[in-house]
Amino acid sequence: MIIDNNPKEKEAMEAFRKGERTLGYKLQDEFVAELRENIGKADHCSCEKSCKYHGKCVECVAIHRAHRDHLPNCFRSMINERIEKLSELTEHSILDEIKK
Repeated sequence: MIIDNNPKEKEAMEAFRKGERTLGYKLQDEFVAELRENIGKADHCSCEKSCKYHGKCVECVAIHRAHRDHLPNCFRSMINERIEKLSELTEHSILDEIKK
């Protein structure tokens, strides 16, 4: 099962944006059902670091929310994509600053 950029969940978000809440929730429920069916059958954790919370998303996210020091590794690519899109507003000048 694919979690990051999941096509069904992306379709659900598009339905929400169009105001089609019933369809959006239906698709999200299908995504969650598929996720629950696949838990334990494969390693869905995208983090490459080895830790005792690997694959235990609820615990991992709760720990990171609690200490508020840094993001879980699995959130970083999503945040970086968002930062890049925001950076487009200033012709990516912030990316040049970050790379210095």
